[in-house]
Amino acid sequence: MVQALRARTFSTVFAAAKKAGLSWNAIAAATGLKADRISLIARGEAQITAFDTVERIADGLRIPGAMMGLAARSWESDAPVTPRPAMEDESMHRRNLLRSALAAGLTAAPLTELTDLLGKADNALAGAGPADIARLEATTEQHSYGYGGRAPTDVLADLIADFSDVVPLLQRPQPAAARTALTRIMGQLGGMAAVVLHDLGSQREANAWFATAARSAQESGDRQLHAWILARKAMVPLNFGAPEAAAAFAEQARHIAGATPTAAAALAAAVTGRAYALSGRREEATAALRDADRLADTLPEDQRADTWFGHCEQKHHVHLSHAMTALGETRRARESQAHALALSAPTSTLTRTLLRLDAATCQHRDGHTLDACQAAVATLVDIPVRYQTGLTRRRAVDLYRSVPANLRSAPAARWLAEVLAV
Repeated sequence: MVQALRARTFSTVFAAAKKAGLSWNAIAAATGLKADRISLIARGEAQITAFDTVERIADGLRIPGAMMGLAARSWESDAPVTPRPAMEDESMHRRNLLRSALAAGLTAAPLTELTDLLGKADNALAGAGPADIARLEATTEQHSYGYGGRAPTDVLADLIADFSDVVPLLQRPQPAAARTALTRIMGQLGGMAAVVLHDLGSQREANAWFATAARSAQESGDRQLHAWILARKAMVPLNFGAPEAAAAFAEQARHIAGATPTAAAALAAAVTGRAYALSGRREEATAALRDADRLADTLPEDQRADTWFGHCEQKHHVHLSHAMTALGETRRARESQAHALALSAPTSTLTRTLLRLDAATCQHRDGHTLDACQAAVATLVDIPVRYQTGLTRRRAVDLYRSVPANLRSAPAARWLAEVLAV
C-alpha cells in the first residue's frame, strides 16, 4: 500500500480499501468520484491523472499528504500550524519538486503532472484581479536566453513552474489588455518548455506543449510568436525522422510569418530548407535556404538577439550546417560549422555537440566513414551524460544507420554502436 500510494497506483489503493470493508459507494461519498468509476479504476480499466482529484482522494480517505507526494493536508494533526506561504514560496517549492522529479527522468509521475497542467491551461484559455504583467514578462525574457550551461531538466522545471503561475491568472476575469499579455506570456513559456522537451527527446510531450503554446499565441494575436512556435514544432518531426511532416509545419509557419524580415520568418525558412534537404528535394531546399539567407541578412537589430526568439548569426549557421550536410555539400557545411563554433558561447554544450556530429557526418559523406564513427564517439563521450539523450543521440544514431553493412564490424563502427547502446 505504501508503494501504491507513492506511485499513485489507485487500482491497488481502491482494491485494498474494498478488501478492508469500504464499499465503492463509501469511497465515492468520501472522494466525490462516481462509484462506477471507482470500480473501473480498481480493476485497472481507468486511471486518475488530474492533480485536483489526487488531492480529493487524499483528503476523503484521510491519507497523509507525504505518502502521496503532496504537502501536509490541513486536517493532519501533526501538520504545522503556520500561515499559508506566500505565492513566491509556493512557486519555489513547486520548482524544487519539479527539478528533483525531472532530474530522475521523464517518468510517469512528472509526465502526469505536466499533462494535468496543460489541461488547466487549456481550460483557462477557454475562460475569461489584475496580474503582475511586468514581472512575468521579465521572467519570460530571462528564460529566453536559453540554457546558459544549466541542465535541460533544470531549465524545464523552472519554465513549467513559471508557466503554472500564469494559469490561475487566466482563470480569473482580466481586463482585455492584461489577458492579451498573459496569453502571449503563456505562449512564450509553453513554447520554450516544448523546445526543451524536444531537446530531451520527448516527442509526444513536446508536441502537446507546442499545441497549447500555439493556441495561446493565436489568442494573443501575436502572429510572429505563432509562426515561431510552428517553426519550432516543425523541428520535432525534422529531427526525429519525419521530414515531410516537418516541411508542412514549416511552410505553415512561413505563411503566418509573412514576407517581412523577422526572426520567425528567417527561422521558418531555414527549417523548411532543412526539411526539404532531408527529404531529398534539393531544388525546394535550395530555394528555401536562399530565402533564409536573404531574411537573415536583412533582419533588424532587435531580431538578431541571441535568444530563443531571436535569429542570431550563430543560430543561422547551425541550421545551414545541418541542411548542407543533408544535401552532401560538405564544403559549405564545414564553413557554417566553423562560423557557428567561432560564435558559440563556451557554455553552449548542445550547440557544439550538434555541430561536431554534423562534422562527423560530413566525414562520412566524403568517404571517411570510420573516421566519422571515431569523431562521433569522441563527441558523445566528451559531453555530460545528461546531454547524451534525445536530440544528440538521434543525430548520432542517424550517422550509424548510414554506415554500410560491410563496415559495421570495424572497431570504430562497433565502438559507436556500443556507446549508443549504453
